Amino acid sequence: MLGSLGLDPLAQAVYSAMLADPAVGVRELKERLGQEEARIRDTLDRLVELALLRPSREQPGGLYPVSLVAGMQLLVQRQEAELAAGRDAVAAGRAAAADRQRAEQLFGLDAVQSELEQLLAGAAVEVLSMVPGSAVPAATLKAAESLDQDMTRRVRSRILYHSTVRQDPTTIAYGRWMAEQGSEVRLSPSVTRRLLIVDGKTAVVPIKPNEASVGALCVREPGLIDQLTALFELIWTEAVPLGMPAKAESPAGLSPTDRHLLRLLADGLTDEAAAKRLGISARTVRRIMADLMDRLGAESRFEAGVEAARRGWL
Repeated sequence: MLGSLGLDPLAQAVYSAMLADPAVGVRELKERLGQEEARIRDTLDRLVELALLRPSREQPGGLYPVSLVAGMQLLVQRQEAELAAGRDAVAAGRAAAADRQRAEQLFGLDAVQSELEQLLAGAAVEVLSMVPGSAVPAATLKAAESLDQDMTRRVRSRILYHSTVRQDPTTIAYGRWMAEQGSEVRLSPSVTRRLLIVDGKTAVVPIKPNEASVGALCVREPGLIDQLTALFELIWTEAVPLGMPAKAESPAGLSPTDRHLLRLLADGLTDEAAAKRLGISARTVRRIMADLMDRLGAESRFEAGVEAARRGWL
């Protein structure tokens, strides 16, 4: 009976012997049970740890056994506590696994590429992607070609590029090729952050928006996926299909990018900071700003800001 409650045979024998004769000593236990003294002493220590033996009040240094009923209650309580601790550990492990599944950090470009390959290869419904910047490196496009082709044959694919890719023949050519494979491709000045959503269940975003080499965050939290998808759909609705002319400019001849840039620079952002906010290069910002200054007849950024405000461009 005691064995089912966690006592090994020697511990049962020692405890039973002390229940029968509380005054029995180590030497006598050794002789009765045919065990080495060290094993008897280790077993006594174990029984003390289990609270089945307690210091004797009558014999200093001696031990006294608790009753069998009390001992069984103690062992049952101990087993219940161990089972509860085990359940808590399992629950904590499951929670940790769920957290890892819902948000996983991928450090470095190789880890990100490996995860993207697995996600796209397993896509079953739809892939949504936003690609910021005024150009995508030719080497990057070439490396993605095979995977993109396979993906577009199996699932719906929608891609958003920043409007400024119109100035990059390589990126535009790739976008057209993707459209030929079956993807839907649109352009928008609002594409300022990189984003990939697969099957409405998994999203990949950069850990640091403007430092792709740091890595990415892979998330599967339904609430967050819903928000990111809503953002994509909002931009998609206003975006222009690849091959179609850009939306009409404002009466002043300003494109959405021109107007957004003027506001950012008026707020005191540097070219580099404005470029990061818009998802384009600082070189493109300087080119756009040079054109705006020429149109405004301004010789400095400050003069351009004053004139833009006077004309109601801000």
